Amino acid sequence: MRLNFLNTGAFAFAAAIPVVIIFYLLKRKRIVLRVSSTLLWQKFLAETQANAPFQRLRRNWLLILQLIMLALAILALARPYASSKASPSRLQVVLLDASASMKSTDEKPNRFESAREQALHLVDSMRDADQMIVLQSGGNTEVKQSATSEKSALRRALRACAAQDAPTRLLDGLKLAETLIHGQAEAEIHLFSDGAVDDLSALSRVRLPLVYHRVGVRGDNAGIVALDVRANPDDPAQKAVYAAVLNASPQPRGIPVELRFDDTLLETKNIQVQPGETTPLVFVASPGRDGVFSVRLNIEDDLAADNEGWAPSLQPKPVKVLLASRGNRFLEKALRAANAEVTVAADVTQPATAFDVVVLDDVIPSVWPDSSLLAIHVMNTNWFAGWGRIESPAIVDWKATHPLLRYVNFDTVQVAESWKVEPAVWGIPLVEAPQGPLLFAGEYNRRRLVWLAFDTLQSTWPLRVSFPIFIANAMDWLNPLASRAAQLQIKAGSPFRLAVRDAVRQAEIVLPDHSRRKVEIDPRSRELVFGDTAVRGVYQVLVGTNTASFCVNLLDAAETKTKPLDQISLGKFGVVTADTTKRASLEIWRWFAAAGLVVLLFEWWYYHRRTV
Repeated sequence: MRLNFLNTGAFAFAAAIPVVIIFYLLKRKRIVLRVSSTLLWQKFLAETQANAPFQRLRRNWLLILQLIMLALAILALARPYASSKASPSRLQVVLLDASASMKSTDEKPNRFESAREQALHLVDSMRDADQMIVLQSGGNTEVKQSATSEKSALRRALRACAAQDAPTRLLDGLKLAETLIHGQAEAEIHLFSDGAVDDLSALSRVRLPLVYHRVGVRGDNAGIVALDVRANPDDPAQKAVYAAVLNASPQPRGIPVELRFDDTLLETKNIQVQPGETTPLVFVASPGRDGVFSVRLNIEDDLAADNEGWAPSLQPKPVKVLLASRGNRFLEKALRAANAEVTVAADVTQPATAFDVVVLDDVIPSVWPDSSLLAIHVMNTNWFAGWGRIESPAIVDWKATHPLLRYVNFDTVQVAESWKVEPAVWGIPLVEAPQGPLLFAGEYNRRRLVWLAFDTLQSTWPLRVSFPIFIANAMDWLNPLASRAAQLQIKAGSPFRLAVRDAVRQAEIVLPDHSRRKVEIDPRSRELVFGDTAVRGVYQVLVGTNTASFCVNLLDAAETKTKPLDQISLGKFGVVTADTTKRASLEIWRWFAAAGLVVLLFEWWYYHRRTV
């Protein structure tokens, strides 16, 4: 057992000990008074008689008690702690959860500030040989301070951390922390969080020395967890704004919900949401121009970051389609029924940048187009590693949840012949036969691509009602305007990407607080990438002479459920309980302070007993 001190500077107060002794060496000045008799004063005068300014120090129990009390007070201020053994230096990793739920105000001023204070106390308890790393995990994980023993640097790093409006990504933070302590026998990971974490099952087979410091006291919150703007199915000239409100508090809530368009109030609805339930609602509006819808909850709860959301609204425009075909009346009629401006050609002889979508119907083009592409029974050697042919493939499965296959059924579709390919990494198979995919969709070279393995005229599909529905879904999914609207709404912490057609080398981003950032654009990639999206709100993009707005929202049910968790699950077999305590370095200053108080009380009693 070793005794160490956290505040050795307190020993400077030991300079007060000689001062106390000097007071006992000094003789008191007496006042001469005339009295009628000295009989009763003889004993007192014998004790206090003095002829010099200093006297010989005699044994005095009051002096001894006061010196003992002063020594105990100095030891208490020095914060001694008892270490069970002289262990080698430790490496501690502090992982601060900086996600949106840590802005909850059930702790004052909020959970993140409370977690930071706890982490600062952990820095104060470090021994001289210990080292610490500071990580911040919000929309992404940042190393705020590499391994060091300098407490001032660690305190600066912790004070530089800040909570974000982003969903938590603690899995990445814990993986990074695990790599940083690899091979360290005495290492520990200290997680300061409310437990609103993502799926950590990937850590189920990792032996993680994790200490979970829980912050937060309650879960009184409601928030917007979904927001989208679509054309109104009953009137395409109008916009339908879909929202979903989650009540994560333990009591029912009546919530007034406002719809605004560019800060103009359009409508207010009052909804009643039961505890733990999600209530959907729909607004219908006719904005008449491009702009931004906002949905706001007028409530007072613990978290403000999920009480408002924004969604861009773009005016509908006809899809310009170039159909390269040898003649397919079924396909041409389905395209025109999907409200597309169709231009029919026998071949594609230029990049076709004037068209939004190019449809290749069993035609290998002379020039491959740069637009979004629907390729029917067309093979490009760059798309798949190998190919072949199969006869009469049977359709065994399709993904009905994908937007391309909404309301599409393949039960009675028969195919005479198709290509046989292996799935590629750039997309996912949507319709499958035992030999391979028959319909494949994804993004290839920064454009959307839908590939159909068989010729529709060599199948029964054009005679089924699902065929024009699929073509309409494909035009909606391939339409750059629809994909652009999806790009203009992202979650906080996710990078914003925007394709740039013009040869522009620099763009400017206006943040929600009206500050401006310059962003360099690589002329070879022709893509704007902006990653500083930790704050929710509406951002402005200035690229050359063009201006656009994109919206950053929270929209995360896990963050809206702000009730702190008592334990964190690390997969199927691992659980970490909050506030795990270990008897490692036990501070004992309280015992010295208590002993000093006892001595002080005894000195008071002894002094009054002696003088009475």
